Amino acid sequence: MRKSAIDIWVGVFVAIGLLAALFLALKVGNMNAVSFTPTYKISARFDNIGGLKPRAPVKSAGVVVGRIANISFDDKTYQATVVMTIEEGYQFPKDSAAKILTSGLLGEQYIGLEAGGSDAMLVAGDRITQTQSAVVLENLISQFLYNKAADSGQDKGQDKGASK
Repeated sequence: MRKSAIDIWVGVFVAIGLLAALFLALKVGNMNAVSFTPTYKISARFDNIGGLKPRAPVKSAGVVVGRIANISFDDKTYQATVVMTIEEGYQFPKDSAAKILTSGLLGEQYIGLEAGGSDAMLVAGDRITQTQSAVVLENLISQFLYNKAADSGQDKGQDKGASK
């Protein structure tokens, strides 16, 4: 009797461990975002999407209102086209803006929607025209270094002029 009770408890702990591993796998794979609520699809074009990935959240005022469904490259405009699925419970004006934002300094990227002021609402198949691309950290650093190098070059030129 004592041995079977231990076996049952070991089985319970193994089952809990397997459920925890499954939960972590779904969390890492961003599969916990599966929702069965009705949605509609809208799209937006960006010059640079940075590290944006499918199934990344679409947020408005910090609330997840949808997910990224698909990302593709348009070889005519040389832009990335991002298709988003938005839950039908959330309606946005046609003149809304979409920005690619980052959670924290090096966190995941997501799309932030800012509602416009139009009376007409976005419907399935519409495209958001006001977009802001991702801020790429490497570009900011190189621009900063370039500006510092240009400033130091001007300082040396002013020093030479003062010594004459």
